[in-house]
Parts: sequence; C-alpha cells; structure tokens
Amino acid sequence: MKALLLESPKNLKHVEIDSPGHPGPGDALVRVHRVGVCGTDISGYLGKMPFFSYPRIPGHELGVEVLAIGEGVTQVKPGDHCSVEPYINDPNSYASRRGHPNCCENLQVLGVHRDGGLRPEFILPARKLHPSLSLTFDQLAIVETLAIGCHAVNRAAPLGDESVLIIGAGPIGLSTLEFVKLTGAKTIVLDVNEHRLDFCRRAMGVEHTVKNSDHVEKDLRDLTDGHMPDVVIDATGNSVSMSNAFGLIAPGGRIVFVGITTEEVHFKHALFHKPEGTLLCSRNALPADFRRIIGLIEEGMIDTKPWITHRAAFDDLPGLFPSYTKAETGVIKAIVEVN
Repeated sequence: MKALLLESPKNLKHVEIDSPGHPGPGDALVRVHRVGVCGTDISGYLGKMPFFSYPRIPGHELGVEVLAIGEGVTQVKPGDHCSVEPYINDPNSYASRRGHPNCCENLQVLGVHRDGGLRPEFILPARKLHPSLSLTFDQLAIVETLAIGCHAVNRAAPLGDESVLIIGAGPIGLSTLEFVKLTGAKTIVLDVNEHRLDFCRRAMGVEHTVKNSDHVEKDLRDLTDGHMPDVVIDATGNSVSMSNAFGLIAPGGRIVFVGITTEEVHFKHALFHKPEGTLLCSRNALPADFRRIIGLIEEGMIDTKPWITHRAAFDDLPGLFPSYTKAETGVIKAIVEVN
C-alpha cells in the first residue's frame, strides 16, 4: 500500500509499504481517514524538530476507524470511530507508574519517533484509541491539537479572576486559548502576525489582542490594571520569545512553556525572583485530556469549525506541504484526507 515518507528534511514523497497484517494481543488495526498537519510536522519537514528522526512516516493528529482488534481488547470494537492518543509509552516505566505517561522515559510519539498515520492502515496499542459515537473524522483529528492546549492550561491552573497571556497564535496557542476561555480568566493573545490576531478576534471571540512591539509591556499593563498577566503561556517555540516571557508576569505569576526550542533560554534571575515566579513545562497530554475534549466537542462547548482552513488529498500533499510552512498561506489547520 502507498504511504507518505519524510525521507529527510524537505523531502516528502510517496512510497510503497507492506500491509500491516492482523493485530496482536492488546493492539488494534485502524483505517486512517483524516490527518491534521501541525507545527511538529512542519518543524520536522524543515529539519527543526529536536525529537524528529528520519526517515519517518509523519502524522499524529488522527481520525481513524477500527478495522480489527487483537486478543484482550475490550475498550474498542471494529467499526468504532476514534481519536488517537499518539504518545506510545511503556506502562511499566517510572513516569507512567507515577501518572506521567506523557513524559515516559521510553516515549515513542507516532509520526516523530515511530511511523505515523500518513498511510491507509496501521496497527497501534488499542489503549491509545478514544472513541466517539458522534464526532466526525475531521473533529477526531483535531482532538490531539486541543489536548496539547488542555494539558498546558491544566499545568497553569488559571483562576477565573486572573489574566492569562498566550504568546503565539498558531495552532498550539489557539488550542490553549480554547481552555483558558473555559476557566473564565481574562484572555490576552500576543503575536507578531496581524492576520493571526485578526483570526483570534473574528473567529475565536478574543477581545484582547496585542501585536508584539517595543511597547508590549505598556500594552499588557494597560490590559491588566498595571500588574501584568498572572499566567503567561508561550506557544512559540522561539527562544527569544521564551526568554522575554520572564519579564511579563505579575507577582506570584506562572510561566508555562508549551512550545519547544533547541536553543538556550536566558533570563536574569533577579527579574524572575522578584515576583516569585514559577516556571512550568507542558509536554504532550494525558489520556483524560482526550476523553474530556471529546466530551466538550460532543456537548458543543468547543466549536471546531473555525480550525480547518485548508484541505489536501493524500496524493496531493507532497506538492502542497511547502506552502504550509509559509505564514502568508494563512494556514491554521490543514487536514489531509487519506481514505
């Protein structure tokens, strides 16, 4: 069968691979219907993702259908439509036993460390499937992006009377936005791209946006009664932005890094010590995040319609993918139609 292989940076091509066969104990065979393209895929394509290995079949934001199950599988059945939790952990690892499977020492992320979903069918552990009776395959493919934001906001734990600054209005920043809004906290989005800020105002209902500039601190103080944001979530993966975040928090404030950089992040200790700041990192997501998000979409609490701005047929993706790396393309979320 045909798959899409990222053989090396900027070299995405069709290849022939073997069919997956029948699933073993605890596994499931799935048919891939939809694959979302995210920042990890783009960074991997450009050769900028620190955890990415080549050659690799990308794709970890997945809407799939269960075709067959192996011995002992009870949580899903053939015909189920599912979102995929793509973080393949060792259940017996220290991190997993402590409730942190998202940062397991032996973690293998689909489409990053092991082959992902840009192929018609594949086998994975059935425990990584989260079914829904009503969500479309498009919606199921978006769940993983939302899960990243859900986990980041859980790490920050904003209160309803606090203010939250989200730096970076790309897909990961927008996913955090969905969950900050649910807390009732005052939400501020900062970005360098006016088109993305306009999208936040128009499609995501954000009242307060700030374009990055030399007077960003004044702009933020004007929006927070002079005391700066209580929570700063940096979703840029840009080391300069992440370094600057240390000077943007209120007394007792928290910073969450959900973006990833290969560069060093610098800060003056006194600057961060003075407000007694707290720094948190947010990696991947937890199984409960997927279950919560599916429920929220089913209940109409999260509207996924604004997310999908571009579509691609499986056969057309190699020619279209370079455009997704360019800001002027206006991509928020591209969905690949596999089956």
